[in-house]
Amino acid sequence: MAQGEPGTTQAEAGRAPRSGVAAFFVGFGIFLSRIAGLVRDRVLATYFGTGPYADVFAAGLRLPNVLQNMLGEGTLSAAFIPAYSALLGQGRTQEAGRVAGAMFALLLAAAGAIVLIGFPLAPLLVTVFAPGFTGERHDLLIVVVRIMFPMTGLLVLSAWALGILNSHRRFFLPYFAPVLWNAAIIGALVAFGSRLAPAELVVAAAWGALLGGVLQFGIQLPTVLRLERELKFNLGRNEPAFREAVRKTGPAIMGRGVVQVSGYLDLVLASLLAVGAVARLRYAQTLYLLPVSLFAMSVAAAALPELARESEGALHALLERTVAAVRRVAFYVVPSFVAFIAIGDVLVAGLYQSGEFGADDVRVVWFILIAYSLGLLASTTTRVYQSAFFALRDTATPARAAVVRVVIAAVAGAVLMVQFEPISLLGVDIRAGALAELSAAGHPLGPLGLAGAAALGAWIEWIWLRRRLGAVLGAVGLGFGLGARMLAAALVAAAAARGVDSWLAVQSPLLTGVLVAAVFGVVYLGSARLLGLDEARALIGGVLRRVRR
Repeated sequence: MAQGEPGTTQAEAGRAPRSGVAAFFVGFGIFLSRIAGLVRDRVLATYFGTGPYADVFAAGLRLPNVLQNMLGEGTLSAAFIPAYSALLGQGRTQEAGRVAGAMFALLLAAAGAIVLIGFPLAPLLVTVFAPGFTGERHDLLIVVVRIMFPMTGLLVLSAWALGILNSHRRFFLPYFAPVLWNAAIIGALVAFGSRLAPAELVVAAAWGALLGGVLQFGIQLPTVLRLERELKFNLGRNEPAFREAVRKTGPAIMGRGVVQVSGYLDLVLASLLAVGAVARLRYAQTLYLLPVSLFAMSVAAAALPELARESEGALHALLERTVAAVRRVAFYVVPSFVAFIAIGDVLVAGLYQSGEFGADDVRVVWFILIAYSLGLLASTTTRVYQSAFFALRDTATPARAAVVRVVIAAVAGAVLMVQFEPISLLGVDIRAGALAELSAAGHPLGPLGLAGAAALGAWIEWIWLRRRLGAVLGAVGLGFGLGARMLAAALVAAAAARGVDSWLAVQSPLLTGVLVAAVFGVVYLGSARLLGLDEARALIGGVLRRVRR
């Protein structure tokens, strides 16, 4: 329920602006980091296209980053932030400082273990998780992974800093910090792009990623130390709140872990497909994850510290906040889904078509993006449901739902991808199935099967969490009427954007993409306002007030 609607209590109305402002700063920080990520991928596409070296860099990021995601922000959001925020809310600052110090010590040990394990085991990891990489791709990936593992340790510590800052209601800096990580990679590519051979340039980009990890953690650390003056490094043996957080960490790591195992399985399966499959999946994922990060993560991340400060019996407040968050997320995600399907080719071309990335690559990546988009609404609203469970100190239910999602996505992905193209596994040749004749500009569409399976898994997880959360809080869905109005506004925007695309005679894919996206956004907001969507009225009104000032 939005602020000001009937039934909103005074306390809830007072909290809503704080949550909305926090979500704005989270979203703005994520927006800048995602823009930097898009620029990074455009530069990568320019130098590497979708060839073997693009595969190597994409796989090099995926292998260690899965561990970072497992131990980092998601786990800390589930286990550490609720406990730490609750202590701050109760004025127990010294205890909060000791808990923060104990968590840092634990994560530092984990980061050190990642580095120590990753370097000597890199050849084995590459063989196991990228079995389709042979020859130069295999050898080069080993070098890249050895550079990336220390970066992963730094990013785990960066997630700890994010948890501290979010709990102190400092939202912009930790979500802006990845801009520096992306900038370091971009800088390495631009500085050495014309001097090095492609294989050497991949290694230079990996070193840029390591430097970026140092910068991402380093920019947050001074503010962390200024805000958390009671920080005391310890083992946490005498801290009940830390022991509780560690107990919650197990299910949280399990929940995040199985999702990251899904990432590993996607890498394993994609490595068995034709050269370029890994890179094409990554390019499509970058676009697909943009609304996930901008809208779902910003709303969920901003709400979690406030929810943790609520009394355990405030289920009505939690329900109100959850429904309002689902509405805010859906308002942006429904048009994102429509845009990816209707004008996705224009967006992909605008972002990536340059240098080694040609028109044929645009079509393949667009098809993969469409398949991913089928699960977009489920993936984003699931983030809100997860935060609600975390606020209830329940990390087990999201973990079980994630297990089901991963198993379904992995099995369905393996089955669907071989319908499009053949693979060879352990010396056994598996022929393509019923969809073998389908291709995009001569490129096989095996990655399309993996993306479609991911969408299916996302909806299964959504159904599980929505039912379980509804049993505790009540109805937590969007509602058919509201969703239909959002969809109608998005379809009108898509028709207008397609019309502009057919009318434009601009030769630059980038400029065309910007203009078409701008038309889509303006028309969607106007149509949503005419259809009576409160979110559109509030957004347009806020913009107009700022213009008048």
